[in-house]
Parts: sequence; structure tokens; C-alpha cells
Amino acid sequence: MTVPFRSAICLALILSACGSQQQPVQHTVQRELQKGQVVVHEEDTRKVIAAFGDSISAGFGVEPGKSYPDDLQRLIDQGGYKYRIVNLGVSGDTTTDGVERLPAVLAVHPAIVILEFGGNDGLRGQPVASAKANLATMIEAIQKSGAKVVLAGMSLPRNYGPEYIHSFEQMYGELAKQYKVTLIPFLLEGVGGNASLTQADGIHPTAEGAVIVAGVTMKYLQPLL
Repeated sequence: MTVPFRSAICLALILSACGSQQQPVQHTVQRELQKGQVVVHEEDTRKVIAAFGDSISAGFGVEPGKSYPDDLQRLIDQGGYKYRIVNLGVSGDTTTDGVERLPAVLAVHPAIVILEFGGNDGLRGQPVASAKANLATMIEAIQKSGAKVVLAGMSLPRNYGPEYIHSFEQMYGELAKQYKVTLIPFLLEGVGGNASLTQADGIHPTAEGAVIVAGVTMKYLQPLL
């Protein structure tokens, strides 16, 4: 990952906090079948995968239908897997916000949760121990509900200092090992540092970049489907 990409993450924090949340992927599909005067509603009974996170999950800066969870749904459909994505991403959220929103993710009764938090905590210089504790709380609650967790790892700009950065990056691996969950080492693999795949802020994927993020996610998600 290049230095310009990591430095640009600081600007992205500001944009994420004020960015508008994209419309979530529809988690209930209802079709009306006209049979004379009878309307039949068919409920989507596919298992749920919750994309639970911040602006990366929310699809900050891209058109509706162009976020990485949207692209992930298309990959799932192409593979013939009977799952549907519920987008629970909110721009600017920290791990503390994630803990507060746990009832929302549990309410959709997910089979799998892609947990994407921590970037905003790190960019604000919050203690790694606090972010780690919040992530642990979320993982435990999700696992207790019977769902599997895919933990999405992130990184920080180099000017945060090697000790803090190392502790931050290591947090994800330690949690994955402790709770035996699937780890995506770096969610923005192949996108971070590539100006043609990121927005002007240097971190959020473009629509094209989101396709790559979905592909990276699918690589780790597929064995669970």
C-alpha cells in the first residue's frame, strides 16, 4: 500500500462522518402475481448475510446499487448460493456505534455477519484496547445468536506511528484467532493506493473499486456458504 493512500485516510474520516448513508440492499423481496383479482406476496426466504460496518459497507460516494455489498450479492447470485445481503453500513460509525447498533443486526436473524469496523476508531486515535473490546462484544453477541462472523481487517496512515499501527493491525488477527472467525486481512486489498479505483478522498472505493472489494470478500466468504 502506498504512502499517499495511507495519508489520505485522514481526509476520508471527515468525509465519512458527514457522508450520506446509501440506501441499504433490500433484504425483503416481495413480488405481486396477478391472478385475476388476487395478489400473491412471496417472501424472500433466503438466509441473510449482514454487511455490518461503516462507510465502506454503506457505499459512501457511489450510486445506489454500486456498493461492495451490492456487488457481493451479484457474485452470490451468480454462484447459485441462496443468500441475500442486508446492508447495515453507516458512514462515520466507530466500534462504539457498532455495539449500540447490535440489536439491528440481530433483528434480521443473519446466518453470517461481515463485521467491518475499527477504521474510524484508529483514525481518531482512540485506544486500540477500546476498539478491540467493542469488536469482541460484537463478535460474542453475533456468535451467541448462532451466526458466523467474517472479520474485515483495516489499516492506518503511517504518521500514526509504528507502535500504534502495529497494535491496530494486530488487533484483527488476535480477535480472529481468539474467536475462531474468518479473517479478511485487509478489506481494501487491490484497491487501496490505486487512484483509479478510489474516490477523491483516497480511501473510499469507486464503483469499479467496490467490485474488487466484493471479489476479495467473496474469496473468504465462499467457504462458509
